[in-house]
Amino acid sequence: MKVLALLSLIFLGSLIAGCSTPAYTAKERNQQIARNWNYEGGQMVDDWDHFWLLRPASSLTLWNVR
Repeated sequence: MKVLALLSLIFLGSLIAGCSTPAYTAKERNQQIARNWNYEGGQMVDDWDHFWLLRPASSLTLWNVR
């Protein structure tokens, strides 16, 4: 019974203390996640535009070698 009470106190203490990484605060970590989502979303839009040929014609292509 005492072991169960001790384990439950340890578990509750870990919930209160949180499980954040030691290198970043919660705000910094959330900013990293948002920045990554923004980058991935931009890539998704770029792929969609490429699929539907929505990009404007340009002379700046990979094959424009002079």
